[in-house]
Amino acid sequence: MNKEPQPTSGEYKLKSEDKKIIAKEKIPIGDQYLDILKERGLDDYATVYKKVLEIAETIKASGGKVLLVGGSIRDMMMGTIPKDYDIEIYGLEPEEIKKILTPIGKVSEVGEAFGVLKVFFPKEGLDIDVSLPRKDSKTGKGHKDFSVEADPNMSIIEAAKRRDFTMNSICADPLTGEIFDAFGGLEDIKNRKLKITDNELFKDDPLRVLRGMQFIGRFGLEVDKDSVPILQEMAPLVKDLSKERILEEWKKLLLKSEKPSLGLAAAMNLGILREIHPELPPLRETPQEPEWHPEGDVWIHTLMVIDEAAKIARREELDDAKKFTLLLTALCHDLGKPATTETREDGKIISHAHDKAGIEPTKKFLAQLGVDNLTRDKVVKLVGEHLTPTLFYIEETVRGNHIKDGAIRRLAKRLHPATIQELVLVSESDHLGRGEFGNTEVPEQLMLDPMNYPAGKWLLTRARELEVEDSRPADLTQGRHWLAFGFKPGPNLGKLIRLANDLRDDKGFSREMVFEAVDGIADEDKAVAKLEKLLEPIE
Repeated sequence: MNKEPQPTSGEYKLKSEDKKIIAKEKIPIGDQYLDILKERGLDDYATVYKKVLEIAETIKASGGKVLLVGGSIRDMMMGTIPKDYDIEIYGLEPEEIKKILTPIGKVSEVGEAFGVLKVFFPKEGLDIDVSLPRKDSKTGKGHKDFSVEADPNMSIIEAAKRRDFTMNSICADPLTGEIFDAFGGLEDIKNRKLKITDNELFKDDPLRVLRGMQFIGRFGLEVDKDSVPILQEMAPLVKDLSKERILEEWKKLLLKSEKPSLGLAAAMNLGILREIHPELPPLRETPQEPEWHPEGDVWIHTLMVIDEAAKIARREELDDAKKFTLLLTALCHDLGKPATTETREDGKIISHAHDKAGIEPTKKFLAQLGVDNLTRDKVVKLVGEHLTPTLFYIEETVRGNHIKDGAIRRLAKRLHPATIQELVLVSESDHLGRGEFGNTEVPEQLMLDPMNYPAGKWLLTRARELEVEDSRPADLTQGRHWLAFGFKPGPNLGKLIRLANDLRDDKGFSREMVFEAVDGIADEDKAVAKLEKLLEPIE
């Protein structure tokens, strides 16, 4: 690579090859973009961008050039507001940059070998990462096994080549508005096309395959036909990635996508899921009863359910933790169907107890992702109970069998640490994520509006009345009550508390009825025996 010397002061001079990639389009210049942010009420965003401009002006005055790169310029060209900005500085060495930027902020090295600096602005309480253009080359299997060469005199074209996809290879000068588009990224954004920037450099990191998956879901992209074989070739290498890196891309797909199904469908078709999540491909080979699932196989149903879950998460304005739990459950809810699906003699397809059968494959899938323990426990419980709201509702409204308060309390107890509130959202997603019912003579279907989920409203109303909508039921009795009987502290007190709860839930006992049952009993062992006797079924 021929390096052209750059001046340490005066104006940065573009290389001849970089002048050829200046696009006709421009981004709003400096204060113009600040005005746009302020008009939209995004004052915090404006504060960050103002600092970006301050860095750009300071660097320009010293003979360098600041470009917005990567996701920040991609998002701007897609019509969305970036939450943060990736900055690349050309024409200045790291030590020069530190010296130049120190008067406006506190500068520290994040990764000297990678040519990355962080500029802190204490007054505003924010920091901005700046980097130098660099070349990466793979030296081993690990994600840290890279040889990195930072070069402030690199051409913009050469620096853009290391970006994974063309839409991320665009860069722009925030001061002049000039856009540099070496690989047709603007056209690919316009056509919603996911295209690899450089086939050979792309192969350096298999994480880029998963990045492609989440980009497809987030931005509604179609994979460029020439990029398909590269992604397929790299799919087997994804299993060499750490759980942490895999999980991060899954979070982006599920939390940021309007239609996560697009990314999931692409990942299935490209062979990515087969390599790292063997629980998912069998869904595509598992049929469903058309009377209840006219949409097709379990995989089609799952894709529909996860999109409904994403809609519901937006409607309910769920935080990231609850949204991630909901969408993971939507993805896993029918993992028990491949093992339980069979065709009866009359031709009907059934998947008996698939909810409970889905627990183990769900645990395996979540272990592959390395999700935190709380999320894992919630998702597993929700998968195991995802049919319960509908079954309860049908039992009461169609078959006329009243669902007792105790059954709802026990459900809340079984679900913990998940809640009935979360379960209803899962079951609503499951219900809405299917085709329209064709046989209106089935009584159960008459009670289940295909555009609504009355079972959820019914269960939530009952749960609210019992104060178990978002928590497990409170204990009917407490230790102090039993100590007042003269009982001694110890394991029996815990047994008495649990037995009192069971009597409430199974037999409809009130606290007074429990106390009346043990009135006059001075020995806690005998009190335990008495309550256990009351729980026995009446013959």
